[in-house]
Amino acid sequence: MIRLAPLLALVLACGCVAARPDWRQAAVQGELQAMSAPAKDALLDEIERQHFQFFVRNSDPVTGLTKDRTTAASAASIACTGFALTAYGIAAKRGWIDRAGAAAFTRKVLGTLAKAPMGPGGQGVAGYKGFYYHFLDMHTGLRTWNCELSTVDTALMLAGARFARNFYDQPEEADIRNLADQLDGRVEWPWAMAGRPVVSMGWTPEKGFIPASWEAYNESMILVLLGLGTAGHPLPDGAWGPYTAKVKPELLYGQTHVAFGPQFGHQYSHGWVDFRGIQDPVARRLGWDWFENSRRATLAQFQYAQQNPKGWAGYGPLSWGLTACDGPGDVIKEADFGGRRVKFDWYAARGITPADPDDGTIAPTAAAASLPFAPEIVLPTLARWKRDRPDLWGPDGWADGYNDTAKWVDKDRLGIDQGPIVIMLENYRSGFVWDVMKHDPVLRRGLAKAGFTGGWVSSPAEKTGTSP
Repeated sequence: MIRLAPLLALVLACGCVAARPDWRQAAVQGELQAMSAPAKDALLDEIERQHFQFFVRNSDPVTGLTKDRTTAASAASIACTGFALTAYGIAAKRGWIDRAGAAAFTRKVLGTLAKAPMGPGGQGVAGYKGFYYHFLDMHTGLRTWNCELSTVDTALMLAGARFARNFYDQPEEADIRNLADQLDGRVEWPWAMAGRPVVSMGWTPEKGFIPASWEAYNESMILVLLGLGTAGHPLPDGAWGPYTAKVKPELLYGQTHVAFGPQFGHQYSHGWVDFRGIQDPVARRLGWDWFENSRRATLAQFQYAQQNPKGWAGYGPLSWGLTACDGPGDVIKEADFGGRRVKFDWYAARGITPADPDDGTIAPTAAAASLPFAPEIVLPTLARWKRDRPDLWGPDGWADGYNDTAKWVDKDRLGIDQGPIVIMLENYRSGFVWDVMKHDPVLRRGLAKAGFTGGWVSSPAEKTGTSP
C-alpha cells in the first residue's frame, strides 16, 4: 500500500500543486491522518461494492445489456456493457457474488452480442462490420435512438470482453473465451479508417463516416491498442504514429503534461492497461510514462479547484473534479450567483482547459476513478464526500454530478461513470484488472506494435486459457 502522508508532503514540497493557504493543506492532511488503514480499506470496499450495484440493478435479466443511466426509459450502452463485464469479474474476485454467477452473466452478455444481427441498414441490426451502435434496445439488443456506430464505445466493450476472456480460464468456461475471441475477430478495423491514417469516431447508415477521427490524446488509446493487436482484421502496423502525431505537452495548473480537459480521457484506457513503467516512442520523448501523465492531470484538476477561476461555490481541496457528466441545465437553466446571471449545461464534457465548459458542476467519478494516480489527494476527498455529503449517495453509488452554485444534485447515475470507479478502485487496491489484462495476447501485441517497451511488456506473459 502506498504511504499517503509522505506522498502528499512531497507533492506540496516540489510544487506539483501550486502554493495555496495552509488550511487547504491541513484539510487534506487531516483527512488522511484521521483514517486508520482498516478504515481506509473499509471505505474503499464500501464505495467499490456500492458502485458495482449499478450493474446488478441496471442490466437486463435476459440480454444482460446494461443501461446507459438509471432512468426508466434509458437504452443500453455498449460501453456500459464493457464496464459491466469487467465489474462482474471484480465482484467474483471479491466474493460479492460467486464465480459461477459472474460467468453466467458474462455468457449471457457475450452471447447476446455474438448473436445480434449486423448489416448496413439502419434498423433491425445491432451494428456493422463488427462494430456496435452506441445505444441498443435493452430487450432486443438492436439499434435505438438513431445513434452512431461508435468505434470507441465498441472498443470499451471489447476491453471488457478481453478481460473476461483472460479471467475465466477454467475448462468449463471455454465458451466465454471463444465468444470473446469471436467478437474480437470480426471487427473490421481498417474499414473504420475510411481511407484515413486514423480511425473515424463513428458511422451512420444515413450519413456515412463521422468527419472527426481519433487522434492526439484522449480516452481512445485502448481503441488503437486493441485494433493493432487483434488476430482478425487489425489496423496497419504503423497506426500508432498518426494517432499520436499531434501529441504535445503543455503547462496547465502547475503540471506539465499532455493535457485533456475532462478527466475521463486520463482514466478509461488505464482501467485495463497498466501504463506504469512502460513507454511508447512519445513517452520516451516526453520523459514520463502515460500513468505519470494521468497523475499530473489529476494534480492539475485538484489545483484548478483551488484557483477556481470562475468563482463557483463548493470548489476546494475536498470537493473537486471535472469530467463529462450531467449538470443542472436539464432542470435549472439559469440562476443568480454573486450578482451575476449564470447559465448551466446539461450533459457536457466539462474540463479544466480554456476550451472546456465549467459551470460549477463536480463529478465524483473525476476524482474517484483517479485514485491510483494520486491517492494522497483522492482518498481524503472520498472520505469527505462519504461522511459529509449523504445527498450524493444512493443504492448505485454517488450521483453523477452536483453543483453547489445551483444547489443541485443529480438524480441519475451513469454506467460510464460508475464503472471506472469500480475498476480503478480495484486496481488501486490489488492491481487485479491490470494483472488479468497483462496476460491478454491481443493487448500485448497491440502494445508491441505501438512501440511500448520496458516493465511488464518486456517480460513474457503466463499462458491463460487458449490463445486466439
